[in-house]
Amino acid sequence: MQIDLIKGHGSGNDFLLIDEITNAYSFSEGERAALATLLCDRNSDLGADGILFIMKSDHADGRMRVFNADGSEASMCGNGLRLVARYACEMQGLTEAIIETMKADLKVSKQQDIYPKVTTYQVEISPVSFLLSDLPLNIDEPNLLNEKIPELSQDLTFSALAVPNPHLISIVDLEQMKSVIQRQISEKVNNPNELFPDGVNVSFVKSLDAGSIYVNTFERGVGFTNACGTAMSASTLVTCLQGLNSVEEVINVYNNGGRVQCVVHENDENYSIDLIGNATYLYQAQVDVDLERDTFSVNSKEEFPEQSTYEKLQADAQGYLQKAGL
Repeated sequence: MQIDLIKGHGSGNDFLLIDEITNAYSFSEGERAALATLLCDRNSDLGADGILFIMKSDHADGRMRVFNADGSEASMCGNGLRLVARYACEMQGLTEAIIETMKADLKVSKQQDIYPKVTTYQVEISPVSFLLSDLPLNIDEPNLLNEKIPELSQDLTFSALAVPNPHLISIVDLEQMKSVIQRQISEKVNNPNELFPDGVNVSFVKSLDAGSIYVNTFERGVGFTNACGTAMSASTLVTCLQGLNSVEEVINVYNNGGRVQCVVHENDENYSIDLIGNATYLYQAQVDVDLERDTFSVNSKEEFPEQSTYEKLQADAQGYLQKAGL
């Protein structure tokens, strides 16, 4: 099987894009999962956090399906959606579009560059649910906002929400951020356990200057990642609910892969979040895949010149975090 693909990233969260709109690819569900585990292997010639399948939609400008590196499917991916938004908009000559995802049709649009010459897109993150049954989280409460989970920590407080991916968020101090606590909790809730039977994304959040936060995420199906778009969006919302930031204001969200911006919108206690950040292409490649033998080879690879510009944004973000002690 011969496949053309593009590798790109949002905030260092990298993906392989496979276009099923202009190419006559036809994959079974098993093949999608197998492609993800094979091509995303970091020990291979490609490697990525996941695959974004860009598909036709019967009512939107495109459809996105996301498969993690372990072969599991995610209901949403904010960083990946920015890449899909760019691909779909450029392919159709649009500056804004609607992309169908597993749980919702989401608005996307091209934006002013977040940093000089860094291609930037804004994507909608919704729906937002605080019902623990939507994660699910098995405790005897309907929701969890800034409360303790004794089975996980005697000191930390947590908030849980689905956007629609499940997220467990704790606002921490610098010492807690640098400790092994996040890894211990993340591994516990993403291995067989009674609290989160389907696993959960775990984010530690540190408030920085006014209007700025740092988010570090252990992503379900991936592990610690440079950035997780839905986690940064959910974390921004939690800081607004706790009075650290305000709705309808631009919040700078720093991560290990760089910086994005989030804006929380509230309408009759219903929330949505705008996620604004880079959609950077790394290279395009053609591969030959043999799923029966679980092997592939790279026939060609052509680099894009965009990463060097993004690295300037990344260096600025890292410099800011170093001054903050992170």
